[in-house]
Amino acid sequence: MLASVKQNKFLYFLLKAGVLYTLCYVLYEFLIKPYTLLDERFIRSIINQCIFLFSLLGYKTFASAETNDVQVFGIDGSNGVWIGGPCNGITLIFLFAVFIVAYPGNIKNKLWFIPLGILLVHLINLLRIISLALIAFYAPEYLNFNHTYTFTFLAYSFVFGLWMLWVNKYANPAAKP
Repeated sequence: MLASVKQNKFLYFLLKAGVLYTLCYVLYEFLIKPYTLLDERFIRSIINQCIFLFSLLGYKTFASAETNDVQVFGIDGSNGVWIGGPCNGITLIFLFAVFIVAYPGNIKNKLWFIPLGILLVHLINLLRIISLALIAFYAPEYLNFNHTYTFTFLAYSFVFGLWMLWVNKYANPAAKP
């Protein structure tokens, strides 16, 4: 059966991507997250970056203590936004990287495209959090909708755009499924 799946390049790609993503997810959720402070530290890093960017814009901000995997960040005078594991962008970064690793292509291109893509996905996530903090300050009634729909759509669309860039410009044309 595996031989027949290998014959169909698209199914083989889906199988590789599925196995890699499942492996990353299991390692992250069941080994890294419960036994390390990676989530808390990564969320705090995101908050510190947002605080820095808001200070450049002249806003006074606040942040909760780094005590658990859900932390609050916002502009003084607002309720802020909660940043937790699902919002820190790690799973989106996994999704992006797994796709590039699983998809055929030159390893040299993968070695620069994956780190660049991870950086870009992180920047998009920072912009998402900054936008949500601004919405929480200026129009909190729109926060839930924008968090749930607008920015989820934009983040996944951005990752899809990076994938399409990889497929159409950098992947090995002869190996495309």
